[in-house]
Amino acid sequence: MSHYPATSIPDYFNLDGLLAEEHILIRSSVRSWVDSFVMPHIDKAAQEHTPLPNLMKELGNVGALGPYIPEEYGGAGLDQISYGIIMQELERGDSAVRSAASVQSSLVMFPIYTFGTEEQKRKYLPKLASGDMIGSFGLTEPNHGSNPAGMETTIKDKGDYYLLNGAKMWITNSPLCDIAVVWAKDEKGDIRGIVVERGMEGFSTPETLDKWSLRASKTGELVFNNVKVPKENLFPEIKGLKGPLSCLNSARYGISWGVIGAAIDCYCTALQYAKERTQFGRPIAGFQLQQKKLAEFVTEITKAQLLSWRLGTLKNEHKASPAQISMAKRNNTKMAIEIARESRQILGGMGITGDFPMMRHAANLESVITYEGTHDVHLLITGMDITGLNAFN
Repeated sequence: MSHYPATSIPDYFNLDGLLAEEHILIRSSVRSWVDSFVMPHIDKAAQEHTPLPNLMKELGNVGALGPYIPEEYGGAGLDQISYGIIMQELERGDSAVRSAASVQSSLVMFPIYTFGTEEQKRKYLPKLASGDMIGSFGLTEPNHGSNPAGMETTIKDKGDYYLLNGAKMWITNSPLCDIAVVWAKDEKGDIRGIVVERGMEGFSTPETLDKWSLRASKTGELVFNNVKVPKENLFPEIKGLKGPLSCLNSARYGISWGVIGAAIDCYCTALQYAKERTQFGRPIAGFQLQQKKLAEFVTEITKAQLLSWRLGTLKNEHKASPAQISMAKRNNTKMAIEIARESRQILGGMGITGDFPMMRHAANLESVITYEGTHDVHLLITGMDITGLNAFN
């Protein structure tokens, strides 16, 4: 089955009319790259549990790493709508591709740009933007996921350096990373951010194997055994959970766009298949139950597109709240995973094969619906926002 034409990608409410010409040009460029670099190889990569070769360099070349970082630090100086569109196109290819770019952009480059010293910005950001350097983000721990405040990783001031001990888990890019932005508690119990570099003695990154999800990307741990980190690697001012949570807000925003891409890939494949597959003497797209599915898919995609576009507009104006970002991440991820599952049914038995993307997207989205805040936690964030009552305690 041939890949569907770009003209079949849904824009049911003419969202393009709300976009600037620059946004459409960026989308076209990234879409072409995904079609040429990702689509021909992604199914094999996922089946074989191997990443796409030179992925980070390729993402750097297409401008997908830290696109909103100012040009003086190697970024493109783009707005938040542009960032969202890029994430959408990358995840249309695969969640693993978007995850790699999302971590590099929102969880590594964003905190270095926002909280880092001028020296840190100039040392790391240009190489991260080009893909010459790969970053990872260490917050989640084996015993602390949804409750990062309970983290056990520590840094201690030893005069000339900080001594870092602990472990982080479920870390995208960790086996490949050159640097890691790590969050740890100091002697006062304050959460601090620090940049750890590959090669520092006592720093290791064991890989997490046998995943059913995000199989085209590397996941692992960050393990710190008496790692001596230079004092100039600490983010000087930021303390507490505000630092890591602001990174997660940026990443969650990007995910709200990204998962729309996965849903679009499933919808377009199902639509084309339904038009071509005949049973009982006519295309199955002519039967009511299949039309019901397809009509619901395009409705939910359209709602998600409008939600993320409005959220991006608010982010450009620095008005988007964490609770709004949580709502969009939760809603759109749920939308995408349901479309992946239901669109598989349109293809019948063919839908479970590697010739079609539904099972790959569905398996990936099982991770996406959990990471950057679980589905249920985001619901409670909305609940706390509308009631003023904290259900976490």
